[in-house]
Amino acid sequence: MKKWKSYPVNFRIGAVITGIMLLLIVVGFFYTPYNPTGMDNSAKLAAPSLRHIMGCDNFGRDIFSRVLKGMGNTFLIALATVAIGVVCGIIVGAFTGYYGGWLDEILMRVNDVVFAFPSILLALVFVSIFGTGKYNVVLALGIAFVPSFARIVRGEFIKYRDMDYVKSARLAGVSSLRIIFVHILPNTMTVLLSSIMIGFNNAVLAEAGMSYLGIGVQPPDASLGSMLSEAQTYLFSAPNYAVFPGLMIILMVLGFSLLADGIKER
Repeated sequence: MKKWKSYPVNFRIGAVITGIMLLLIVVGFFYTPYNPTGMDNSAKLAAPSLRHIMGCDNFGRDIFSRVLKGMGNTFLIALATVAIGVVCGIIVGAFTGYYGGWLDEILMRVNDVVFAFPSILLALVFVSIFGTGKYNVVLALGIAFVPSFARIVRGEFIKYRDMDYVKSARLAGVSSLRIIFVHILPNTMTVLLSSIMIGFNNAVLAEAGMSYLGIGVQPPDASLGSMLSEAQTYLFSAPNYAVFPGLMIILMVLGFSLLADGIKER
């Protein structure tokens, strides 16, 4: 208990919020009160009740069931997006930061060109070429996220590559790959972990935005962004239709943002 209290308040609040969100996501993978795509004409735009705790949408589908599935889709897409960005970013940033020279010049100039464009814009271009769907969204956003992680990792490697323990490892005949991935990379984890949390937030918002525009998760599959898009016509007649998906997006982003701030303070 004392160790838990030693963490910053924002980290603890973020951990609680994130834990609740993850619990709902896990539940949604295995159980939903109703079929998320099942329609009930008698329940169209039904208000929240004991039967439908978040009400129903304009097709008579249970909003709570769709929110659970939508959170799962958004989480998996964001997770896969960040995984692609982190893995590729670590490889590019580690090698450019450690070796420097012509490799650094070439890769970082390419990185700077890609980084100059907003990630959502690059993702839109990618999707316009290869088509809509969640798998293309994952690839598009993942590639767009590589430059930011590469710059962060590169900066950390430049800071550590001339440290005494790294020089000692070179003198001892340790291979460059081992120095990169065993000696230096673990020391970048604090900064990298905080960046991953922020990247996850950006991925959640980007996925929601693309699904809102109709180029992300495709109907009838549920997505928080697409649910907001469908709900905009009914903001006054059925505000619950938009409130609950929007609230889940806010809580997911808030939880990981507080975790990121807490890690920085820690």
